[in-house]
Amino acid sequence: MIDITIEARQASLAPGMEVRRILPFRLRRMVGPFIFMDHAGPVNVQPAAASNMDVLPHPHIGLSTVSYLFGGKVMHRDSLGVEQIIEPGEVNWMTAGSGIAHSERFEDPAVLAGGELEMIQTWVALPEGDEESNPSFENYKRDALPVFTDTGVWMRLIAGDAYGLNNTVKTHSPLFYLHVVLEAGAHFGLPVGHSERAIYVAKGSVEISGRTYTLGQMVVFTKGVDPIIRAIQPATLMLLGGEPLGERFIWWNFVSSRKERIEQAKADWKAGRILLPPTDNKEFVPLPEDKSRPSSSPAPNPLS
Repeated sequence: MIDITIEARQASLAPGMEVRRILPFRLRRMVGPFIFMDHAGPVNVQPAAASNMDVLPHPHIGLSTVSYLFGGKVMHRDSLGVEQIIEPGEVNWMTAGSGIAHSERFEDPAVLAGGELEMIQTWVALPEGDEESNPSFENYKRDALPVFTDTGVWMRLIAGDAYGLNNTVKTHSPLFYLHVVLEAGAHFGLPVGHSERAIYVAKGSVEISGRTYTLGQMVVFTKGVDPIIRAIQPATLMLLGGEPLGERFIWWNFVSSRKERIEQAKADWKAGRILLPPTDNKEFVPLPEDKSRPSSSPAPNPLS
């Protein structure tokens, strides 16, 4: 019934910015097209340290970044000229395709000092035919993301289709991604019709087949099973999965079906061929001095 349980690993992106890293994992690199997942926060730092939290301009290829906030707000800027504040319950969906650079800055110190900032970021790998597509960005407001409620159950569809819900979020392959909140004692089943399915426990605890799962754990289910998930205490879950795309290589912020394409992206970033955001081009993250070649094994990737 359960294929694997993944324990989040702690990573520090900056003083005060600790994240739980869930994907990739050495024994389970992807769930459907999802190849990366970080859970950041809640963040609580002094206002003077706010600028140290910023994620400076950096590049991506071959994937879509999906940002979703439980609390706080973040300013996104990218090389397309987009400037967009994301707030809780919204979705920032940026498709890197052939190459894009972006930054994420925390420009309201009160949010960081108040412990409000908490976010989930995932990366969705692109099908081979879309890996070199033109980069794009879209912000989807809360009213574009359908909500379903039942006794003790609240859920928002972030992307894809599940439980008969769908929305206008543009995806490139079959998938589902939901934010679910359960009251203590509430229960529900997984969505059907997807080859690979997983839940991530972002808050609280749940019981599945007599076993308890808590904050920081991802449960990946065997294909075809239909388990019942019951909240032991109030819980927040992220449900995700879809159809597998095949092997993908990952190095730093680059994802591709071809190792040589990642080598090209490294050279492009180092040579300045991936443009910086026009309104945030005074600093950037340099290419890491890592001599290893890309592989399908996990690599140290930053949030976003």
